[in-house]
Amino acid sequence: MKNIALSLAFFLIYSFSLAQKVSISGTVKDANNGETLIGVNVFDKQNQKGAITNNYGFFSYTPQDKNIDLVFSYVGYEPFSLSLNLEKDTLISVELNQSGLLKEVVIEGERTDPIQESTSMGMINVPLREIKNIPALMGEVDIFKVIQLLPGVQSGAEGASGLYVRGGSPDQNLILLDGVPVYNASHLFGFFSVFNDGAINNVELIKGGFPARYGGRLSSVVDITMKEGNMKEFKGEGSIGLIASKLTIEGPIAKDKTSFLLSGRRTYLDLIARPLIRNQTDGQEDVGYFFYDVNAKVNHIFNKKNRLYLSYYGGSDVAYTSYKGDWESNVGKTESQEEAGLGWGNNIAAVRWNHIFNERLFANFTGTFTKYHFSLFSEYEDIFTSNQSNVPVRDFYTARYTSGIRDLAIKADFDFIPNPENYIRWGAMLIDHRFTPGIFVSKENQRPEIREGAQPADSKEVSAYIEDDFSLGDRWKFNLGMHFSAFLAGNETYTSFQPRAAMRYLIDPSSSIKLSYVQMAQFVHLLTNAGLGLPTDLWVPSTDRIGPQESWQVAAGYFKKIGYGLEFSAEAYYKNMNGVIEYQDGASFLNTTEDWQNQVTSGEGRSYGMELFLQKKTGKTTGWIGYTLSKTERRFDEINFGEWFPFRYDRRHDISVTAVHQLSEKIDISGTWVFGSGNFITVPNQRYQHSTSVINETNTTFGGLYIDHFDSRNNFQMRNYHRMDVGINFHKDKRWGKRTWNISIYNVYSRLNPFFMDISYNYETQSNQFRQFSLFPIVPSFSYRFTF
Repeated sequence: MKNIALSLAFFLIYSFSLAQKVSISGTVKDANNGETLIGVNVFDKQNQKGAITNNYGFFSYTPQDKNIDLVFSYVGYEPFSLSLNLEKDTLISVELNQSGLLKEVVIEGERTDPIQESTSMGMINVPLREIKNIPALMGEVDIFKVIQLLPGVQSGAEGASGLYVRGGSPDQNLILLDGVPVYNASHLFGFFSVFNDGAINNVELIKGGFPARYGGRLSSVVDITMKEGNMKEFKGEGSIGLIASKLTIEGPIAKDKTSFLLSGRRTYLDLIARPLIRNQTDGQEDVGYFFYDVNAKVNHIFNKKNRLYLSYYGGSDVAYTSYKGDWESNVGKTESQEEAGLGWGNNIAAVRWNHIFNERLFANFTGTFTKYHFSLFSEYEDIFTSNQSNVPVRDFYTARYTSGIRDLAIKADFDFIPNPENYIRWGAMLIDHRFTPGIFVSKENQRPEIREGAQPADSKEVSAYIEDDFSLGDRWKFNLGMHFSAFLAGNETYTSFQPRAAMRYLIDPSSSIKLSYVQMAQFVHLLTNAGLGLPTDLWVPSTDRIGPQESWQVAAGYFKKIGYGLEFSAEAYYKNMNGVIEYQDGASFLNTTEDWQNQVTSGEGRSYGMELFLQKKTGKTTGWIGYTLSKTERRFDEINFGEWFPFRYDRRHDISVTAVHQLSEKIDISGTWVFGSGNFITVPNQRYQHSTSVINETNTTFGGLYIDHFDSRNNFQMRNYHRMDVGINFHKDKRWGKRTWNISIYNVYSRLNPFFMDISYNYETQSNQFRQFSLFPIVPSFSYRFTF
């Protein structure tokens, strides 16, 4: 760690000493809508050097020679050339025009290409074209379903939108929307994510080799950026699917100065089902479920050096049931009313100020708010009126369970680019956490209200980082950094120094090898009863009894740009995790009489494997092939006799094939095929019947309980999972814009994949047998999309 700090200090001093030359900097935008473009390649043919735009479309380049010949290139856009003789620091704005086809731009002498040139490992930019065009379950395009098709990422269960990355659990993923953490990213009990593709501009997944600017989670970063809003003209897009519809509108408030984005999505299962149910029950019963999302954003350009963004997201799931009826008997009349429901959702807001201090120094200042809430309630009321007294007697009971987490945060991030050989970043963040780990409130008739559960807890988290991405000659490139974090909870304070190091050696202009080592720390934990099938997430802090989660990961890889739009990578990794927690056997989130700290056990985990990835980014046919070979285990002192056992979602083999082919300007087809080794579950190896059972004259057993005996945790592997999906899009230009009909078929050959398994007693064979439950057979669907 000391050597890393000394090396970083040396290169910082060296970088500042070179910061006396003339620089050119600016932003790169889409010429059609003014949207800033992330990851644009800026290459100087004269000096054979270049730069890449950051997450806000900003770049800075300091050439050795004042005469420059810049070429701006980006997949799907026409290249733009600019020749200048720099006499002083220059700030510019560049606009690129979209091309009709995803073409690969080849620039003579260019070597600045992310896959083999950068130090990044385990980093994939998820193409939005594939997100919109691959087959969609029930016609609903989902970002997480595409991420699950990437190597090193698993879904967990059939149809679920959770992410299990390199042996980690869902709480170990830092999911960011415009830089704000999203604590619950799923709808419909995990089948869809909360991200509306119509509001999204960029999606990036990081599985390893984490730069120092990221922290707070162990396994991955999913960095999602919302659209900024069209600066040129009013535009819109929407879709109508089997279960949901959505609409996005964007446009200028003041042309080339201020823009807005407004997007909404809602399901309508309840609007269809409720009238049918009420009609069949004579209006006595009401059952419904729906979810919705709202995205909004405003961005304003004050001048070339200052820009302000306001972002908002709100979304919820609501499920409910109610009954209201009455009946009469010979003793009186009873009026009954029952209600039950559950809901969960997120609210997120952010304000960001971009400021360019000079041609080499860029800053982003952010204030954020994020809140996740979960609630479960049940209540009933009976009013009985006797025929004799005619006096109503009321009997009622109400209960509500709530949990959640709320964060307020401020942060500052700086980008300093003194020369083409150095890209220096530093920053700091302060977070105020408020945890509500589970409160149960109930009241029955005239009795006093009962309140159980943990009290809300407040804590503070402070972090700071510095990193330098620098080159030594033409072949060697390094990213060295340090991330520091501290967590203050009550009387306990945890601190963590997390070194980050990555290295790239360029074998030739098209291939390289890379190495990385990272340490990560996580101060928040997620407790969940996965077997319930409900989003019963309890976010809890590190305490004096439950320490933070920590990990270290080492990775090595080979990266090759093949040509014809093809890129190949092979990565091997080993990850060790400590401080992971899990419910003890028999514990439950509904047990509010017991402190949650008494219901969990702390342990360790390890995961190692290899990932192969072949991707085609350009041309009429795009897509990828991914393969993962991995093993993931957990160990807890109080579970499985303290021995290592397979993680539930440990998959030895995982394969995904994705392809999109443009037959013509009006028709494109797509398909995916996935294969995964079966998930692990815990099943009893023996089942006994309690001795108090009664056997009648026909030898039929009555009463008594079955007692299961388990020899180990996750001792049974379900059948392998595989599935093929296909889709076709029909596009047509209209006077008002463009319309697209999509037809998708999920699970084409109707493979009955295991969702979960149960054990039952077969009286004919007088033995226990397993029963497999499957979720989706073949599911055809369609949707109608439009832009205007």
